[in-house]
Amino acid sequence: MAELIAQGERPEHRWRRGLPSEQPVILGRGIGVWDVPWDQRISRRHARLTLRGGQLQVELLPEARNPIYYRGQEVREAVLRPRECFVIGLTTFTFLGDTPIPTVPPGEAVYREAFGPETLGATCFSNPDRRLEVLSRLPEVISQATDHLQLCSGLVSMLLAGISCAELVAIVRVAGRQGPRSQTDNPSELPSVETLYWDERRTRFSRFQLSRRLVREAFLKKQSVLHIWRRPPTDDLIPPAAGVSETLEWPDDHKGGPSESIQEELNREGGPEFTAVEGLDWAFCTPIRGRVSAGWALYVAGSWPSWSPQGDLGRLVQALRAEVKFAEIVAASVAALRDLRELERRQSLLGQFFPQRVLEAVAVEDPDVVLAPRETKVTVLFCDLRGFSREAERHAGNLMVLLNRVGKALGVMTRSILQEGGVIGDFQGDSAMGFWGWPLVEGPWMASVCRAALRIWGEFATLGAQAGGPLAGFRVGIGIATGQAVAGKIGTEDHVKATVFGPVVNLASRLEGLTKLFHVPILVDEVTARAIREEVPPSVARVRRLARVRPYGFEQAVEIAELRPPAQNDPLLTDDDIRLYEEGLDAFLEGEWQRAYRLLRQLPSEDTGADLLIAHIVQHGRIPPPNWDGIIPCLSK
Repeated sequence: MAELIAQGERPEHRWRRGLPSEQPVILGRGIGVWDVPWDQRISRRHARLTLRGGQLQVELLPEARNPIYYRGQEVREAVLRPRECFVIGLTTFTFLGDTPIPTVPPGEAVYREAFGPETLGATCFSNPDRRLEVLSRLPEVISQATDHLQLCSGLVSMLLAGISCAELVAIVRVAGRQGPRSQTDNPSELPSVETLYWDERRTRFSRFQLSRRLVREAFLKKQSVLHIWRRPPTDDLIPPAAGVSETLEWPDDHKGGPSESIQEELNREGGPEFTAVEGLDWAFCTPIRGRVSAGWALYVAGSWPSWSPQGDLGRLVQALRAEVKFAEIVAASVAALRDLRELERRQSLLGQFFPQRVLEAVAVEDPDVVLAPRETKVTVLFCDLRGFSREAERHAGNLMVLLNRVGKALGVMTRSILQEGGVIGDFQGDSAMGFWGWPLVEGPWMASVCRAALRIWGEFATLGAQAGGPLAGFRVGIGIATGQAVAGKIGTEDHVKATVFGPVVNLASRLEGLTKLFHVPILVDEVTARAIREEVPPSVARVRRLARVRPYGFEQAVEIAELRPPAQNDPLLTDDDIRLYEEGLDAFLEGEWQRAYRLLRQLPSEDTGADLLIAHIVQHGRIPPPNWDGIIPCLSK
């Protein structure tokens, strides 16, 4: 595959990208894959690159602020042959054509060492200051990477800067089975090795083929493994490092080497795959451990160094041990930082559904245990956005504006639920459902439910009245019910979410629908109303019984109540008004409709909660129907 190499002023300012054939790409700064972030002289959209017929066409875009230089001349466009370069600002871009991989007969490794902790612990660094300076860039490399390509590119540049004897560095991934020996002799079941990204110190190789056997051995042993392919001119057989066994393997001395099971595993490939690119004499592979980076490894290769013209194997191996130790530190740091970043991402994602105290519990306990489904008592709050259909008609030509406004409306709901310790259980179009009582039960939660519901109602009442605001024209209906349910991670093998399941959820939804019938914003069931009277002080919330109804689809009747703010925050209904209504309700239930009508008519005219009972009495001529049981049937949702 044809490639383009970008190289800035500093060694780490570098990347290598494969060029798609016949498909133009835009080179610039801050635009993803073809981003050159280190060079301020490169515009956001600077040049168009097109690979065609084995040559690279480079065109300067009109918005580019600085020129392109090709063969020392300023140009607006150029056609590059393989190995030619162009320059923008302080960055040189080298075009590598699509050349075949050199074929080199596979050869047996003349030296092999697997590095245990004892070996590396006894190894001293050379030039530690430079290595620490390189390592200090690692958090930035990981945090600024927007995808795997940018992450691998940054890691390879860092390793080339930190391992001075490396000619070539790659990030590889082992896919498939990585456990102990297979139960079958089928070579197709061996783990496959994929090169995610590679680069070199100098442009020597258009392409390279790594030693798959080296990589597989490193993963099977779960250690860094070094292979040297070319025997030195002298027979300097060096001793193993202190505390290490099975480190040396010479073809004519079969002591040491991989254990029998691993050797059988490697032999199943049907032939040796030791050799990398012609001109590279050694390579080592260091697995990156960790949950996020599982299957990844660092692959570092090089040639006999200039200071070892006689092929001093002993000095080379001692030097490479220090490089392996540095690679081990990089690999451990990468694993830890990527796992930490993934944990932060998951915490942020979970924070959209769970309150802070649940996140703290998940951080210190096994999430599978904390979030396991179980039957428990919960309180469910179902909240529906009103006015959506009307606003959808108004914004039919600009649905993104409507989506933005609905997102802000749902944000009011979810924020209030989470702030009061609830869990976000589900979204259904323009509705949200939250619940309390799982996964943690820490004393009574009904006051929190009341505060969440009243806060949602209050924000919609205030912001919905502001013309031109994000919630203008929107109202809200809320239903709350308490009962037994199954709460936890619920779903299928392919999709799981933390939610709640049971009749109580359906009841909360029905109560939300009944708010339209009774013209009140918040309705609660009898169990919830009783808990509020027992657990919630009047300075937080009040309830008034409204009626006995049989919700659509329910066989049992339900006594419903209205949730009201405390008296000092409620200009509509005083405590005396609530007592007057409930006295009228009792008369209504007992069939004393004349008295009920007289009492209900004494309430403030703005109290829409009394309208349904009054209308029901008037429709029947103020006389209860035969066999009156006090229940108002609801014929629709």
